[in-house]
Amino acid sequence: MTRLIDPDFRRQLEGWSLATAEIFYRMPDAKSVLQSFIWQDYDLAPKFPQLQKFLDFWERELDGPIHSVRVSHAQLLRPAEVRVLNREIALH
Repeated sequence: MTRLIDPDFRRQLEGWSLATAEIFYRMPDAKSVLQSFIWQDYDLAPKFPQLQKFLDFWERELDGPIHSVRVSHAQLLRPAEVRVLNREIALH
């Protein structure tokens, strides 16, 4: 039986980590009002190409101008937490 590896798990092994961005933007019709939007996806620190792609889309397509962006990320899998085994044991 061939088992498929979850694409998200593979990405984590390749260095992708969960990134969260809080985007503060001004309301189009009330520039003095700030709103926030939370974006979350797997991305590559420190350049965050997926977040940059989203922010480029925002600037190009949405009316609310971005005021600031706060980013945090957590590397979910670290090399010390993953070991390759030569065998598999199935229970039940």
